[in-house]
Amino acid sequence: MLAIPEWNGDVQAARELQRELAKGVIVRDDFPRPLRTVAGLDVGFEKDGAITRAAAVLLDADTLEVIDQQIVRIPTRMPYIPGLLSFRELPALLPALEALARTPDLVMIDGHGIAHPRRLGIAAHFGVITGLPSIGVAKSVLVGAARPLHDTRGAHTPLRDKGEQIGWILRSKPGCLPLIVSPGHRVSMAAAPELVMRFATHYRLPEPTRLADRLASRRDERRHRPEAG
Repeated sequence: MLAIPEWNGDVQAARELQRELAKGVIVRDDFPRPLRTVAGLDVGFEKDGAITRAAAVLLDADTLEVIDQQIVRIPTRMPYIPGLLSFRELPALLPALEALARTPDLVMIDGHGIAHPRRLGIAAHFGVITGLPSIGVAKSVLVGAARPLHDTRGAHTPLRDKGEQIGWILRSKPGCLPLIVSPGHRVSMAAAPELVMRFATHYRLPEPTRLADRLASRRDERRHRPEAG
């Protein structure tokens, strides 16, 4: 069975595949130490959603300098369906990753890891099929609940679903909405927020996904586009 089959509209089959792939997720630390490189991945859309635009940014893990960045555009393969984001976005993200100058030691993806109804968000799906250590860094909760969070940089509280911890609510920047952080693959629950905070500087998003988000959403292009007239 393909990890990312051609989309045929069968939602139930996709959910069953997620449950099967989730059995391969490793939630323990198995990433290179020291980390030399970290990548951020994100997706945007062009032409009213007809084109999927995937961005991959590779950073030096110590200096956070950009080593390489790549964009891949492909025809959008399926509509947005809650809980099935990975089937929509991974077909573009995987070639963007492959286009990078080198394979990253760790990947942060804009989306969920195991903080997902079937414990296979896009970061977990990505990790299982590539074998790379990964973390999901999302902007909103998909499933689960948590206690109120203190407005202090680095504060975090467990995100739980049906009594199981599936991730963290993490305050990366005071005065800003928190992030939802969860292991994707080969990263432990305890290490996930620590790694995100390691790469968080002055912004809400950690540098890998912040830069990927900027590239995927074409904000740089808009910023430098000449004024019409």
